[in-house]
Amino acid sequence: MQIFTEHCWNTIGVSGDSSCPELKTVIHCRNCNVYGAAGRTLLQREAPEGYIEEWGEILAQEWKHQSKKKTQSSVALHTYESESSEILCLTIFRVGQEWLALPVSVIKEITPCCPVHILPHRSNHVFLGIVNIRGEILMCISLRDLLGLPHVDPVSSKTKKSLTLGGRSGISPVVYQRMIVIDIQDNRWVFPVDEISDIHRLSSDQLSNTPVVIAKTPDTYTKKILHIDGKQINYLDHELIFYELLFYTLNRS
Repeated sequence: MQIFTEHCWNTIGVSGDSSCPELKTVIHCRNCNVYGAAGRTLLQREAPEGYIEEWGEILAQEWKHQSKKKTQSSVALHTYESESSEILCLTIFRVGQEWLALPVSVIKEITPCCPVHILPHRSNHVFLGIVNIRGEILMCISLRDLLGLPHVDPVSSKTKKSLTLGGRSGISPVVYQRMIVIDIQDNRWVFPVDEISDIHRLSSDQLSNTPVVIAKTPDTYTKKILHIDGKQINYLDHELIFYELLFYTLNRS
């Protein structure tokens, strides 16, 4: 192959008059050995005097700056985490006249009410039966009876006061009953509720300890107390509820 002068691609190549005979074979200068050899020569050339030292100092200063910035950010984040409280996301709902809350992490789905099928000799006041949630058969429980909440007549009126977490209480035109599917340790249960209010994000500082009288009651499932718009909301201990369901509920008559 003919060896052409330096930068021949700018004279007789694609950037010149395209008169190079090699273009018939290589189509473009970037496919030519001469062009490739010139590129390797450019990359392998000796660095100018002081070039390496200059860039060494620049990179060293940049590394020190980034390291200092990272250290400051880490200290600030650690200080923030140590001084700030835990952030919780809770789903708030109503059963009877009681407002309750569970962490969003254990709630897999909120669905319209489905027919509950009673199991002979197994269903009781807590274990209501089984429901079909889009082809999946799940056990349905009565959270009202498990918590020992009083039974109240369902509200037939289409206008009732409802808890609004936007900062004020309002008039809800229609209140729909729903079913909540919970998943705790890969075990799923369903329970009906009278109303779904909202998903609320709050700091753990906003939760109060349960009163001593409630805390010492054997059948209490309240972990913390939350007050919103004058409403008392019981933050339930979902792990305690799970173990109660797993070990006791299905054995009750």
